[in-house]
Amino acid sequence: MGYFLRKASSTLGRKSILRIVAIGAASYGLLYLNNNPNSTTVKLSTTTLLRGQLSLQGHSSFVSSYYWQFGNFPLLLSRVDPAPAIDITNEAPVAVEEGGKPSCGCLGKDYIVNAAAKVAPAVVNLSVQRELYGFSTGRSMCSGTIIDADGTILTCAHGVVDSQGRRLTTNGKVDVTLQDGRTFEGTVVNADLHSDIAIVKIKSKTPLPTAKLGSSSKLRPGDWVIAMGCPLTLQNTVTAGIVSCVDRKSSDLGLGGMRREYLQTDCAINAGNSGGPLVNIDGEIIGVNIMKVAIADGLSFSIPIDSVSKIIEHFKKNGRVIRPWLGLKMLDLNELIIAQLKERDAKFPDVEKGILVPMVTPGSPADRAGFRPGDVVIEFDGKPVQSIKEIIGIMDDRIGKPLNVVVKRANNEVVKLTVIPEEANPDM
Repeated sequence: MGYFLRKASSTLGRKSILRIVAIGAASYGLLYLNNNPNSTTVKLSTTTLLRGQLSLQGHSSFVSSYYWQFGNFPLLLSRVDPAPAIDITNEAPVAVEEGGKPSCGCLGKDYIVNAAAKVAPAVVNLSVQRELYGFSTGRSMCSGTIIDADGTILTCAHGVVDSQGRRLTTNGKVDVTLQDGRTFEGTVVNADLHSDIAIVKIKSKTPLPTAKLGSSSKLRPGDWVIAMGCPLTLQNTVTAGIVSCVDRKSSDLGLGGMRREYLQTDCAINAGNSGGPLVNIDGEIIGVNIMKVAIADGLSFSIPIDSVSKIIEHFKKNGRVIRPWLGLKMLDLNELIIAQLKERDAKFPDVEKGILVPMVTPGSPADRAGFRPGDVVIEFDGKPVQSIKEIIGIMDDRIGKPLNVVVKRANNEVVKLTVIPEEANPDM
């Protein structure tokens, strides 16, 4: 090092020497520069970790300070130890819990591997023969997951049901292939085209692998997720990504009909992934992959597993999903929206939360009950409410049963109404 700088000083100017030392500082430590008319002092500071990597002529180890004199360039090279030295070669290993999960909460190298391994055996390929007027039009492929040892498979409705005629394709018969190579003939036992969820059943004399259902209620944007399935008929495919949005509304995607919410992720989803599981890093199903935006990358959508669980309960209880209908267009309110509405109209009711009713369908149960555009729902069936989700949860499958509602109108008029929900048209 000393020889190099002496050689450089005889052939290069001051700026060049400073440039050389600056490059060395980038590699070995911090550079301090003191420039005055008579001389330039450069101080290169290193840490203990670099001990032995730099050596001074005539010294077997570092000294606290050392000067090199090159004409007008007194150079100061010193070692600064602001903190006790740490031996990185003998650093204590990170504690790892059973299953390869670091106890520090960081993402371990086997996180995704272990999560995928838990679910992979239960992921299946579904193949359906499509027909039109008795003529075969080819086969459609989708994915599914065995969620019960009795052979219950969770999948997407559009993969196994005729979405135009609302009829089960080929009498609901589906060819099912497991990852271990076993094949079965499955039967579609339930399908709900509105939510795009279906249940297929197979029978096996030997044990079937199953996957555990988790919860989607605590998901946050940025959480790691894994998409599994058989895209483009390629079985045993795993892609990873993060959650982008936990409550992407169907209206945001330009989808008509009833309100639906999706998990948005950036996992790679392609034709054939539909119906496959979206999995968290604990190896639990937290969604069902449904669709992607064809003209964009990193825009994929899944049905939250909490919504799927309710649909499965409806299947078990009623054999179909029963949805109450009021005939109201609703909007969740927050402080900013309320403030903006108050600016536009001073008569807007004084509320801190609630659900705004911008439109009432003529002839609907809500219209007959006396709802008006501009009403703000503050109580529903005796419970304070502040979101559409809460109203949907309260109604559940209550068809034909009166519900008491409290609304606020202009000038803070409080009105009590009674509405009787009807069953929604499944084609809506």
